Amino acid sequence: MNTLREALQQYLGLRRGLGYKMHADGRVLPRFVGFMEDRGAEYITVRLALEWVQQPKTVQPAEWARRLCFVRGFARYRSAVDPRTEVPPPGLLPYRSTRAQPYLYSEQEVQRLLEAALELPTAWPSTPLRPWVFHCLLGLLSVTGMRISEALELRLDDVDLDRSVLTVRSAKLGRLRLLPLHPSTCAVLANYLDRRDQFWGNRGSSHVFVSNRGTRLDIGRVHRTFYALSRQIGLRAPGASKGPRLHDFRHRFAVEVLTRWYESGEDPAQRLPMLSTYLGHVYVAGTYWYLSGWPELMAQAMKRLERRWGTPS
Repeated sequence: MNTLREALQQYLGLRRGLGYKMHADGRVLPRFVGFMEDRGAEYITVRLALEWVQQPKTVQPAEWARRLCFVRGFARYRSAVDPRTEVPPPGLLPYRSTRAQPYLYSEQEVQRLLEAALELPTAWPSTPLRPWVFHCLLGLLSVTGMRISEALELRLDDVDLDRSVLTVRSAKLGRLRLLPLHPSTCAVLANYLDRRDQFWGNRGSSHVFVSNRGTRLDIGRVHRTFYALSRQIGLRAPGASKGPRLHDFRHRFAVEVLTRWYESGEDPAQRLPMLSTYLGHVYVAGTYWYLSGWPELMAQAMKRLERRWGTPS
């Protein structure tokens, strides 16, 4: 029988082969296996799993539950070949996570972010291309609802300006989808790609959005630049650890689409699967969250019910 460390590599390989990225699992579970090796344990037990996930005691209960979830998945896999394995039962460390309330950018705020991006410094170690990289990236997020990870993985071959389509290849579970683009978006994207070609030519990465060195743009650098721009235009207080996020562009896109459907008399319930497919949600229930996440949409839904059934007396 193989060791826990060998079994972990097989488990991660299997899950990734099914389309799961396993980024967090791949970071956390090797530490758990190392803990088990230090204890001389050959198989997973609930007692050892609980001991590990609650170290150190300063870690928040939410992180305990998150770690135990990773261990539970690995233990289920391991139990198929090692019947001694104990699978931690659901609810052992109950914690109900709450979704952060998204920030709904106004049109003016988006415009100010884009204008601020064009004012980014270009002196070394920056480049003259840097302002256009972030201007195009933030604009694309705001009008397509793409995940930031999807945008950063775009390659030049994924952009078809003749047909006004983007090919997204790095969606969840390895799914591929096509995103139609508005002519105005194509114009901005074409302008950026021309500047990119003039600056880099055939050198550097094949990714659409590149760093100052011509490599794929790093998500950490994107976040730091976005936070700086947000503070610059007053969206974030200086030194604030929380505030509007890049992911909120995605929420804004979904809310605006749903609102337009309500205002135009469309039936959002029938059209919601279209939005779900466009956003790349694995389950349409993920898209339904937008209906309950915004009071404005709930108000539109109530108006629709009143028009259909009449105002109650």
